[in-house]
Amino acid sequence: MSDLYWDPFTPELRNDPYPLWKRMRDEAPVWHNDRYDFWALTRFHDIEQAHKDYATFSSAYGTTVETMAPEPVETGMIIWTDPPKHTRLRNLVSRAFTARRVSALEERMREVCGELLDPHLGEESFDYVQDFSAVLPPTMISTLLGVPEQDREYLRGVVDDIFHIEEGAVGMVNDVATKALADMNQYLAGQFDDRKQHPRDDMFTDLLHAEILDEDGTTRRLTDSELTEFVTVLFAAGTETVARHLGWAVDLLERHPDQRAELAADPSLVPDAIEEILRYEPPSPVNARMVTRDVEVQGTTIPARSKVILVTGAAGRDERMYPDPDVFDIHRRFDLHVTLGYGIHFCLGAALARMEGRIGLEETLRRWPAWTVDRDNAVPLYTSTVRGYLKLPFAA
Repeated sequence: MSDLYWDPFTPELRNDPYPLWKRMRDEAPVWHNDRYDFWALTRFHDIEQAHKDYATFSSAYGTTVETMAPEPVETGMIIWTDPPKHTRLRNLVSRAFTARRVSALEERMREVCGELLDPHLGEESFDYVQDFSAVLPPTMISTLLGVPEQDREYLRGVVDDIFHIEEGAVGMVNDVATKALADMNQYLAGQFDDRKQHPRDDMFTDLLHAEILDEDGTTRRLTDSELTEFVTVLFAAGTETVARHLGWAVDLLERHPDQRAELAADPSLVPDAIEEILRYEPPSPVNARMVTRDVEVQGTTIPARSKVILVTGAAGRDERMYPDPDVFDIHRRFDLHVTLGYGIHFCLGAALARMEGRIGLEETLRRWPAWTVDRDNAVPLYTSTVRGYLKLPFAA
């Protein structure tokens, strides 16, 4: 196993990681990276169990391996918290991020898809990601929150910069990404200040006024920092993952034209196809945790205060969970995947993400039952947690 090596930063390991991840599942399901000092779990059931055991596999130190802190981070970013703080935050934001608000977006979402896709009807080609899949999610999140129309393109650019990576740097640790996070927080703080003076029917206002009874019986609202940090995560994670997910959707269906034809003929198959796309090509295949105690996995002891990467992209191809996992099949029946998280950290925006994927694909198939993608001129996007296309030329 001396030749077995993986990390989420090396470019040549990103294009097709699945054969390497299979070797890790088979030969070293609990593997240590000496260079960056982290452990990697690659089997589905080990990763599922780690999600369940949040007291041991803590999110409070950060969830990207290059930005993890030696001590728990004081933050309102819900994905970087453990219970009881996570429970309080989730209860509070759930008061505003309701199923009613999300389901009410469906008609507007279809309109936005038309506004983005229709100008390209009859064109020789267009960039599916830059012109559509990277624009749809921030537009819908902005609509949900109540971001003024004139600010939406600015915020999209800020989100892109949050995921900026540079040659020679480790992951997203660089001045551009740091400045973008600060700019996002400053902008959102201004929006919340405005809603304090001018409340309206939007999610900014709902978040500002959401209340729960705390453990000591007092009424609790989100603090200013919790408000801005939650919405930063909503924007950043919600934009990047759905943008890559829809890019993978058109890439995979172009590789499987018979299944694409089935979806074009019968849109009722699209929801299950979305789940298979999420399993087969997860847009965020890597998530990090810190273990709070010595823990044994597959006969190997991981010491306390070790960084652990849960390779969810490998879990989705684990033959111990899925028959013929490297076969893409829109008719596959399965109960569970971990692409959207699991347990207490199951994605709060999962319903919105699934709706964007479903409607985005339905509206694409409605206009183009068949297409080609130009992979020779496509541009990949890789961070330590995100994998997909930054640019993907699309032609009918």
